[in-house]
Amino acid sequence: MTETPVSRRELWSRRLRRLVSGFRRLLPYAGGALAAFVALWAYRVVFPGPAPITTADMATTVAAAMASATPPPPYSALVYQVIQPSLVLIQTTGGSGKSDSSLGSGVVVNQNGAVLTALHVVADAQNIQLTFADGTESGAVIANRDPANDIATLNPVNPPAQIVPATLGNPNALQVGDEAYVVGNPLGLYGSLSAGVVSGLHRTFTPPNTGTEIKNMIQVDAAVNPGNSGGPLLNRAGQVVGIVTSLINPTNQDVFIGIGLAVPISAAASGAGLPPD
Repeated sequence: MTETPVSRRELWSRRLRRLVSGFRRLLPYAGGALAAFVALWAYRVVFPGPAPITTADMATTVAAAMASATPPPPYSALVYQVIQPSLVLIQTTGGSGKSDSSLGSGVVVNQNGAVLTALHVVADAQNIQLTFADGTESGAVIANRDPANDIATLNPVNPPAQIVPATLGNPNALQVGDEAYVVGNPLGLYGSLSAGVVSGLHRTFTPPNTGTEIKNMIQVDAAVNPGNSGGPLLNRAGQVVGIVTSLINPTNQDVFIGIGLAVPISAAASGAGLPPD
């Protein structure tokens, strides 16, 4: 059977009808998309989004945050809070009870209330009086002497009701440049703190009029004055790493000019019969 030829006009007419038919099928979807677009546009017109953040906005926000931030307390303040309950004021009198009085410092090192101090503070005393951080006063006796390290251990006659021993640290971990804090009673000023750094290690020093050479001492530039002797040397964690015993002044004046010396707590505690923590 012979097919009748389709004219070019009829061919284009058929194509147009198919195109219109396809467009009609797509019309509902296109209408939905258009409606969604119109709704989104209307929402943005009614509820515009936030403006972009500019560099000036960021600078203002950062400045406000920094202005309202509370800086943490310095390490020195934290160290003092840790050691203050363990600090002891030592007052001594000689045979006359008047002219031979002196002041020193000490630190509580165990639950029995034992106090470490420098031996030269109490060596010739007839009477030793301790004042603890809570105000408790007590007489004391020398329980142990360590002349090789200028260290003494004192036992209070009437210890306070609440004893707060200090935490002992590791002096072998110290390095030159580490923070160093000295707490004591310089010139009778109770509970004074001075701050500096460890300025030397393994120093050897012979205190005047003793003839005893003390080795492996810790050198610090934190201020040390009369009354600091026997007080604790502390690291930044508030741990006792030494007992202050000496200051060096080439003018032979008993005032600090930049070099203080402390016996490492490992030697001080063991020499006084107290195992370090």
